Amino acid sequence: MTRADKLAVIEELKEKFSNANYFYLADSSTLPVDKVNELRKLCYEKEIELRVVKNTLIQKALEQVEGKEYDEALFGVLKGPTSVIFTEVGNTPAKVIKEFRKSNEKPVLKAAYVDSSVYVGDDQLDVLAALKSKDELIGEVILLLQSPAKNVISGLKGAGGKLAGILKTLSERENA
Repeated sequence: MTRADKLAVIEELKEKFSNANYFYLADSSTLPVDKVNELRKLCYEKEIELRVVKNTLIQKALEQVEGKEYDEALFGVLKGPTSVIFTEVGNTPAKVIKEFRKSNEKPVLKAAYVDSSVYVGDDQLDVLAALKSKDELIGEVILLLQSPAKNVISGLKGAGGKLAGILKTLSERENA
């Protein structure tokens, strides 16, 4: 890789890191080519970008990002082969990794950057998978807001039915 190629990769990564609220760093080395292709396909289906990049290029790109401060722990995991996973939804890569690891031992999570929080280590995978996405949180809020309205409507329907029953009983008594 020439110096110009490296600078181009750094610039591209810098742009991606600048715009990314979520990215994961993982070790997918020692996976056979067919398994790597299977992982890439799974990522593609979930709208996740998976790239294998040299650690020095990742670190230089992260250092050049303006407006974001990255934890030193993030730089500490940049050893050995590293895959960078970019996503629009914070918990999707964790779910994909967990699903893929049901039949494979890798990829191993090195670190994740989720909404300015850094999660280091493979033991954080369950925590990351359990995080709610923005859409899931909005859905829950809407359900919570709808619940009181549904109760009022249900109560009114029930009260209306009771009132109709009482009126019917009274009219039958008058006729009898």
